[in-house]
Amino acid sequence: MGQVLIDHLAVAIVIVMIAAVAFWHVWAFYLKPLAIPKAEIDAIVDELIDRHGPDAEDWARSYEEEAWHRSDIVQQGRWRRIRRELWRRHRVGEWE
Repeated sequence: MGQVLIDHLAVAIVIVMIAAVAFWHVWAFYLKPLAIPKAEIDAIVDELIDRHGPDAEDWARSYEEEAWHRSDIVQQGRWRRIRRELWRRHRVGEWE
């Protein structure tokens, strides 16, 4: 009986650890970047468009990939949000 409890405890600990890592990843990649003010995102997007023109999205993607190589999940989420704003502006015709 005691061994069965120990076996189940180990499984429960592993499941809790996996859930904690998943929650941390969701927090860092999706939720924390949402706390960045829209004005800051807009300022970065405006600067990218002014500096790089039609290549602004490529630059934003390269910054996101750089963050990926550094394993900086928060910066990945930040640049993902910036790229989404660039795509939104492109769809409505604000820049090419």
